[in-house]
Amino acid sequence: MVPHAARRIHGGRRALPRRRHATLSAPRASADYHVEAHQPHYQGLDYNNLNGGVARHYEPFEDQILRGRTMDSLLTLGCDIFGRLAPYSGWHIEAHQFRIEVNGEEVGLPTPEGVHRDGVTFVLMAMIGRSNAIGGESTVFNLDKQPVEKFSLTDPLDVALVNDERVYHGVTPIEQVDPAVPASRDVLVITYRHKP
Repeated sequence: MVPHAARRIHGGRRALPRRRHATLSAPRASADYHVEAHQPHYQGLDYNNLNGGVARHYEPFEDQILRGRTMDSLLTLGCDIFGRLAPYSGWHIEAHQFRIEVNGEEVGLPTPEGVHRDGVTFVLMAMIGRSNAIGGESTVFNLDKQPVEKFSLTDPLDVALVNDERVYHGVTPIEQVDPAVPASRDVLVITYRHKP
């Protein structure tokens, strides 16, 4: 994972996520995805007014994870479901490994941009693991930013699918259950964007 930093927010410290990134693609109506050359992640300011408008560089996925059976299953699941919903185009796919850690001095904010959209078509979020952590509740909002559903990904491979064109989403901070032990939350986010 990538080393993280912390910065002051409202008098406290916020734990920035550690993150790895991969770019893939898939043809129209097919789960035959392809791993692309490593490249930066970009979001426009319209979707991320905190970190948008610049190319962000992250460490690549470890090869054994990117090409492993679990990742293959999740990528294929997304291609299958989203390909049925939108069979008319191929996919630009980006995968993000997020780790949030809290050690008692920091607030674990999984989404520093708060309620947001990712600027893609669909999002697959999968819980990889959590340790000594409470919180991390996800909320889906309509386009008027009114909450419509709340849920928590708690067990490994709990999955949520989001239509990013029709809703906003956000996640609450995590906190430690036992204040003497660091807390962590690992989530895999895979985004699918229409590609001609």
